[in-house]
Amino acid sequence: MQKILDFISSKTFRNVLCFIVFTFLVTVTISSQNYFFQKVIENGISKRDIIAQKDIKVIDTKKTELHKKEAAQAVEPILTQAEDDFITSSLTTLQKSVIKIRTKNVSDEIKEDELSVLFDESGRRGVIEFLLKSSDSDLYALFDKCKVVLAGVLNTGISNEDFENNNVTAIIKKNIPNTTPRSQINLITSVLNQVIVPNLVVDEFATEIARKNAANAVKPYEVVFKKGSKIVFEGEPVTKLKRDALRAAGYNVLEVNFGGLAGIYLLVAFFTFVFLQYEKNFEKQYYNAKYLPMMATFTILLAFIGALLPTGFSPYIMPIPAYTILLSIFTTPRNAFFASTIVLAWLAMGMHWNMEVIVAFMLLNTVVMTSVSKLKFSKRSDLLITSLKISLAGILVVGGIYFLEKYMMDINNVMILRDLGLITVNCFIIGGVFILGVLPIIENAFRIMTPYGLAELADHNQPLLKKLLSDAPGTFNHSLIVSHLAESAAEAIGANPILARVGTMYHDIGKLLRPMFFVENQSFYGIENPHKTCTPRFSKMLITAHPKDGLELAKEYHLPQVIHNFITQHHGTSLVSYFYNEALKEEGEENVKEEQFRYPGPKPNTKETAILMIADAVESAVRAAKNPSNEQIDAIIQKIIKERLNDGQLDDSPLTLKDLKTIAETFSRMLRGMHHKRIKYHNDLVQELDKNRHQQDSNAETETEDTPALPLDNALEAKIKELEEKKNGGN
Repeated sequence: MQKILDFISSKTFRNVLCFIVFTFLVTVTISSQNYFFQKVIENGISKRDIIAQKDIKVIDTKKTELHKKEAAQAVEPILTQAEDDFITSSLTTLQKSVIKIRTKNVSDEIKEDELSVLFDESGRRGVIEFLLKSSDSDLYALFDKCKVVLAGVLNTGISNEDFENNNVTAIIKKNIPNTTPRSQINLITSVLNQVIVPNLVVDEFATEIARKNAANAVKPYEVVFKKGSKIVFEGEPVTKLKRDALRAAGYNVLEVNFGGLAGIYLLVAFFTFVFLQYEKNFEKQYYNAKYLPMMATFTILLAFIGALLPTGFSPYIMPIPAYTILLSIFTTPRNAFFASTIVLAWLAMGMHWNMEVIVAFMLLNTVVMTSVSKLKFSKRSDLLITSLKISLAGILVVGGIYFLEKYMMDINNVMILRDLGLITVNCFIIGGVFILGVLPIIENAFRIMTPYGLAELADHNQPLLKKLLSDAPGTFNHSLIVSHLAESAAEAIGANPILARVGTMYHDIGKLLRPMFFVENQSFYGIENPHKTCTPRFSKMLITAHPKDGLELAKEYHLPQVIHNFITQHHGTSLVSYFYNEALKEEGEENVKEEQFRYPGPKPNTKETAILMIADAVESAVRAAKNPSNEQIDAIIQKIIKERLNDGQLDDSPLTLKDLKTIAETFSRMLRGMHHKRIKYHNDLVQELDKNRHQQDSNAETETEDTPALPLDNALEAKIKELEEKKNGGN
């Protein structure tokens, strides 16, 4: 019994229970059209009389298909001419055979018998006698005329139908010249009848295309149910035509049984499991009790909206692009695309959407993923511009699909304009204006900070930052410089630059409680370093308390949890080396433990907080150095990174060695710009210009027109160049 109670109270049981509840809710929601809308069919029979409340046009698909079939069958087969060489060679072979028989040294009876084999019954009369008794010239002349006539016949074409209808002789005579004697006409006809075969065959491919074109040209057969007329009677079997009419009238005609519900549940459960595995392996930062409930809520809400749409209503009003935009803002565009693809599959199966709707939303999701990934999140109005671009893409996608379909079927232009308007409202109004308005509400409800919320926290008018500027200006300036370093480094390695910048701005707010104990603020207060009068242990306690103090301030001012991490992790468990060494001098090595002089931690566990740890130390060290050279800056950066690695402070962070190299290069480039060398020529320049002015006044009368004085700008430029050369030569 205790084991069962332990299992029920375990995290595994809670996770499984949440999984079952979520998949059950999604399944019921997707299938709930059977309950939201009145069901009028049971076992294929109408439960009551249904009267049309408006004129309803329905396509009778059965009659339309019948008309298409009749139109296709009415198309005559398309014939194409085959090779004619066989027929012409047959005439040549017949001629050679006749000549060979004529030259044989046998009796005429034997020759007649052999010639009769070459001709059928109808062609023997008169032909055999001519072929035996005519002269060679007449025989050759006959076959020459046969060849000419045969060419004309083959050009006209002979089909199987011509043979079946005994039209071959008529076609031959039609191609014989009118000047030909009657006796020769019979001879030519008899000879050609022995060699002619059909040379026209059916082109199956061309015929099939012609029949398809004829079928597609048939307009759909429409049936109109006038307003006030009965669509179905009570007890009437509901045909497909009547089902379509009921669906157009807004009635539910689907009959989902328990088997169908089980199938939908299995699909929902399977894809939910796949998504969770994806989150666990590739998006670990969102596989927690904060982000998963948020995504589950959005998904159930989207499914509920789909269930509320009346049967037959255009699915292009479904806010799938808005769903993808929301998840892209709260997580990542890649994560949002994967989630929206799964939800789209669920809705398409549950709502029986057409393939063109699925394709349109898939393409739109791709556009959303690409567009949102390019957002800088500096201004909220950028989201409106992005949603406008997405809506234009939606118009192109839906319009292109309808443009393609219009060549294959007759589509109402009003329906096209309606869907184009719906997709525009969907992408711009819902995906842009509406989301922009509800983002703060969602942020507060789930305690998740979006990039827009983070950008607002970076405003210097925020209460904590204003207090930091007024009470600890040195710390404020330090945080400002470090934030620029962290933002640039985060962008260079593919981390979150906005999070790095904003988190860095707040990382030292704990110093507000005791600003005078931190060296960067002491000149502002005009005091000596108070640590000179404190013991090393007390100074260490004051210094290491600022992360804890900062965390309390963050909670007091309701800063998000993600900012808390920067406050507590930016020193990790590193050693306060100065006061540790001072304690060693005062108390002796045997009385001082290193652990007593370390920050409480934890160590940085994200790329952004790890970048802050390095940037914080690097900026302080470079600022402490007086006029550091480029080489000294690089050496400081390398030394600090090496120390943090050797001390194990970066063990929990996902930074790679390649990332550290990129971070070092970024810091070096920026710090060189901040600490560039300045030429000290101001005082010398004033003296030289003063001297030059007096010299010009004394020589003004002696100057001639051929040697005019240099203009002031030219003189200034020349003097600056001269002083720079002297300075460089002196160095």
